[in-house]
Amino acid sequence: MRTTLMQNRHVLIFVLAVAGLLLIPAVAMVFTDSAAWSAFDFAFAAGLLLGLGLIFELISRRTISSTVRTVAGVALVCLLLLVWAQGAVGIFN
Repeated sequence: MRTTLMQNRHVLIFVLAVAGLLLIPAVAMVFTDSAAWSAFDFAFAAGLLLGLGLIFELISRRTISSTVRTVAGVALVCLLLLVWAQGAVGIFN
């Protein structure tokens, strides 16, 4: 029971961290015109960050090996950066 509570607490902390990250462009939009995100941009960023983070959490819960967790983490961060760059500036076309 305690393990489940701690795991759920980690997910809650992660969700709050994603919300905090998404506050950065929201606050920037108030002070400058160079940050112009639409509601779709916020939804896309939230879905991407939450989705990949929850995939990593699932992998972490299913495996014991720290090597597998490290490789999965690096792969997911690379995927995040690749998709983010494609969405921001379109590096493939």
